[in-house]
Amino acid sequence: MTNKRRIIIDTDPGVDDILAMLLAFSASPEELEVLLISVTYGNVEVKNCLRNVMTLFHIIELEMQWRIRKGLDPGFQTLRRHKPIVAVGASEPLADHQLMADHFHGIDGLGGSHSSHPHLTPKQTWRSLFTSDVSTADPSSNAATQEIETSIPLFVPSKKPAAEEILNILRDNEPDTITIVAIGPLTNLAIAAAQDPETFLRAKEVVVMGGAINKSGNITPVAEFNVFADSVAAARVFALTCPTPTLTMPVLATKSSIGDYPARLSPALKLTLFPLDITEQHNLSRATYTSFIKPLLGKNSPLAEWTDAFLGATFKKLDTLYKQDAPLALHDPLCIWYLLASPAMNLAKEPLDIRIETSGQWTRGMLVTDGRPRAKPVHDDSVTSHGPRDDQNLNFDEVPGDTGHWIYARGNAIWPCVDSPWKADFGSELLKRIFS
Repeated sequence: MTNKRRIIIDTDPGVDDILAMLLAFSASPEELEVLLISVTYGNVEVKNCLRNVMTLFHIIELEMQWRIRKGLDPGFQTLRRHKPIVAVGASEPLADHQLMADHFHGIDGLGGSHSSHPHLTPKQTWRSLFTSDVSTADPSSNAATQEIETSIPLFVPSKKPAAEEILNILRDNEPDTITIVAIGPLTNLAIAAAQDPETFLRAKEVVVMGGAINKSGNITPVAEFNVFADSVAAARVFALTCPTPTLTMPVLATKSSIGDYPARLSPALKLTLFPLDITEQHNLSRATYTSFIKPLLGKNSPLAEWTDAFLGATFKKLDTLYKQDAPLALHDPLCIWYLLASPAMNLAKEPLDIRIETSGQWTRGMLVTDGRPRAKPVHDDSVTSHGPRDDQNLNFDEVPGDTGHWIYARGNAIWPCVDSPWKADFGSELLKRIFS
């Protein structure tokens, strides 16, 4: 029997998103099968995020060809075995103004590498694969068709919205068999869940990189970027972990135009969270990266040249933002590592009722927990594969002394990762997986 995870990656590449996908595609087919790359805006606008995904596949193809010429194993086994669908999703948040992280990732999302290393960027013919506009490419042109076909051997393009493809995959597979790994703003997931909550809840688990619980944020003093970028979407997805999601969604999230949830969910969503509290403890130092990549650069590895282009720019940016030789936090790759690693990382012993602030002037995107020393009622903790079940009849009116339904109702049930045996070695392990 295999423990292979079949996954959807929802992403806004982004430097660490690219490293996360490289890690996923470097897995063995017995470990992971990537069914879908669901692209969203986030670190940069969505068209640049898509270009970065296309460049990733282009570089992997060049790298495999280079390894074969060198008499090496081409690697990327799971990608060679299973071609993922690539679909384009949201271009803006549900309610907030769009915010990008190009101040860190560069205007193209990859440290300006498309300009500094244009020979590593694929031709733009892939654009016609994701649009129904026939003027973009002439299908009667054999030359154009051949150029497109030879540029996409490693993925299957989709002209459907990413949210629709997420739901299609969940419908077409047995419940509790598909894990969604969300390493960008949660807009695509919120849209899919609103369109068909019952189908969305067929997911085995949603693994989210986002938020900060007991430490400062990275985009505001209290907020992490992915949650801040679409706090309404995050609040809606987190609320799916509550049997009565209306109780834990802020007003702004309940008024979203994408649709309402049912009054009760059965079962609720299992959501595993990788906040900054844990991801910032898993780093890649410039020294570790340089010592590993230098021999490969000398041998003209395309993957080494490409990663050196955007990681070199990223390390320089870190020097200006923090201190000399500051390490790169491996936020997004850690979510993939959670699915691969043995020994495993440690989740909290019990879920936390974490909610998202959506409208605070200073606190938008903040993860809010209740630390008051108040006794809470005992709920039915029988567990389904998706998480706890609560069969009590809940009153939707607030109980005096319990503003916001924090005490007497079952709240959200989020499982944060709290510890890991990989903190000292993750950077090295990541590079070994990707480049071996």
